[in-house]
Amino acid sequence: MLRGAFDSAGEFSPAELRTEYERRLIETVDDVGVETVAAETEIDQETVQALVDGDSPELTLDEAADILATEPDGLDKETIMAEARDILLMGMSMAVLDVEALASGIDDEMEPKEIQQKVEGRYPITLAEYATLHQYIESEKR
Repeated sequence: MLRGAFDSAGEFSPAELRTEYERRLIETVDDVGVETVAAETEIDQETVQALVDGDSPELTLDEAADILATEPDGLDKETIMAEARDILLMGMSMAVLDVEALASGIDDEMEPKEIQQKVEGRYPITLAEYATLHQYIESEKR
């Protein structure tokens, strides 16, 4: 989902990055169809349609992976989720950031323990939260 497509994530604002993620999701829905995405995921058709209409519904990373996994030649949901978490974990390692530094860097929008649980996949993370973390981590790797 995110690997390679967002190499310049640190150059966006978190809101811009979320918009870019949504653009990628919309491409998938456009290719597969709103009805197919709704039928193959647990996301209701109204939410999928709202995404396509540009309404930015609140999606979790899990739901975004569900959408991307509907691509006929795409990766499965578990692989997409693992890669997404890996982007954050490897980025933190490369930027030499721990969860306390990350929390401070995003102006304490999330607590360190919450960040750790979300990055490790033990607690759901919204696409907006993921964008916030991804953007900050990438901006610190320079």
